[in-house]
Amino acid sequence: VLATAALAAVASAPPPWEQRRVAVHVSRACAARLRALGYEAAHDPSGFTTAVVYESEVARCSYTARAGAVAVIFAEGGDRAPLGVGLFDPLSPVRVRLLAHGATDTPVDAAWVAARVAAATAERAALFADAGEGGEETTGYRVVNGEHDGLPGLVVDRYGDVAVAKAYAACWLPWAGHIADALVTAGAAPRVALLTSREIARLPAADRLGLEHGAALHGPPLEPSVPFLEHGLAFRCDPVSGQKTGFFLDQRDNRRRARDLCRGMDGPRVLNVFSYSGGFSLYAADGGAREVVSVDAAPRAVADAEAHFEANARRRPAVAAARHEGLVGDAFEAMAALTAGGRRFDVTVVDPPAFAQRAKSEGPALAAYRRLAALAARATRDGGVVVLASCSARVDAEAFGRAAEQGVKDAGRRLEVWERTGHAADHPVRAAGGRPYLKAVFGTVHV
Repeated sequence: VLATAALAAVASAPPPWEQRRVAVHVSRACAARLRALGYEAAHDPSGFTTAVVYESEVARCSYTARAGAVAVIFAEGGDRAPLGVGLFDPLSPVRVRLLAHGATDTPVDAAWVAARVAAATAERAALFADAGEGGEETTGYRVVNGEHDGLPGLVVDRYGDVAVAKAYAACWLPWAGHIADALVTAGAAPRVALLTSREIARLPAADRLGLEHGAALHGPPLEPSVPFLEHGLAFRCDPVSGQKTGFFLDQRDNRRRARDLCRGMDGPRVLNVFSYSGGFSLYAADGGAREVVSVDAAPRAVADAEAHFEANARRRPAVAAARHEGLVGDAFEAMAALTAGGRRFDVTVVDPPAFAQRAKSEGPALAAYRRLAALAARATRDGGVVVLASCSARVDAEAFGRAAEQGVKDAGRRLEVWERTGHAADHPVRAAGGRPYLKAVFGTVHV
């Protein structure tokens, strides 16, 4: 069911792969970078790449192509051997997102996209094939992880019976109907909805092909609250107005670790800062925490956490037994106030948003992480555990770990790190040139 008039118009237009391919000639420096990434991709089992061509690197194009056209990249002034094939985007500073290095004998068309979607869907289905055993069913996970599944600028998350496809590049908009068909055919979900990045949302309607953020591609329009399960716990999210695609699915494995941690304690008190809708909080309660405090600056997020506790209390005895307190406020101020009030916790979880969006933000971001680690240490009892996370891609794991340890030291304590983790398994980082963005430190605080 093509659920919007705009999508019907897109579907009636000539398919993007039927446009004449655009030859994009790039600078020598760009060509050298692409060749290096191509060498790396050739020696990786996936063959995927993070390679892109920026507007400033384009010397000339063979014609003025529309977004979504297939681009073939050549070195300006070099030989005629293609450097790669990708999708063209005249509406973005990222002019081409590479799909493959070198020449390709396989046409980039609906069948090509369907094959990559099918492979990603099958991989995730295998990951969660046994997840329903023992009441641990999971129906919320990432299906397509951008360039790490060979589809750069596109992510797809499943929430129950809905696949939420988020386009971070306008080059995918002409392909929207074909992506939806591929997801349904592969069995990712019977319903498909489209989200767009803020950059795309700001484009004129004509450049967006009339497609709106939240448009239904297959099936009925999205409800404001979409249900799904994660390790047997019931959650709801709002893909249209929520963070990312509605939930932080990349932290699933770390939430489970936190639950296992609580199960090894005797009714711990848990503090969850930057709690969003209470993911870590609910897992802690399910693990036997007797008291859980969730802190977030957004009133709606705290209300959603309360709703998650209420819904799960009816089906999970441990959640029903836990006392949950939701606090709306600044994370830094809230931790300081809790400490000043004499409250101490057995487990403190700090999972802030990305602090370093640009390279120049790395220093301030590390300073903020260090300060948060100090506040978390002061809020944690001697022998308690802190879980400190970062989703800033520009901050590497080693630098983050040092900031965490130094922050705890600033508080007059010592951090004994016993586990460092990253992405959940459905968020692979395997494309050439890729770097993990999520990292977490689990450690015991000693006075």
